[in-house]
Amino acid sequence: MLLEGFSSVIGLIMLVVLAMAVFALVDAAMRRQDAYPAANKQNKQFWMIILGVTVLVNLLLPMLFLQIIGLIATIVYIVDVRPALKEVMGGGGGRQRGGSSSDGPYGPYNGGR
Repeated sequence: MLLEGFSSVIGLIMLVVLAMAVFALVDAAMRRQDAYPAANKQNKQFWMIILGVTVLVNLLLPMLFLQIIGLIATIVYIVDVRPALKEVMGGGGGRQRGGSSSDGPYGPYNGGR
């Protein structure tokens, strides 16, 4: 009984890892080619190959060592590359980052001038 519960937890973790890799692959495919060098990141083909291999390894060749390497690559894409690409492409959900320290919620504050 304990072994069945453990295997279902491991299966759930592997499913989440696969879902993250698929999400990262689809996100990388939807980004523009020129945004990658503009964000000082590896090119689009590099990330498509790395994330595509990660998805294939998770689906077809469930070797833990390769899955961990793919998980690290997926996390790097989601945490580092994706936000840099969003910033370069101007996406961010309405609120833009990188404004001046004197910017208020409605634009720059001029000090009553």
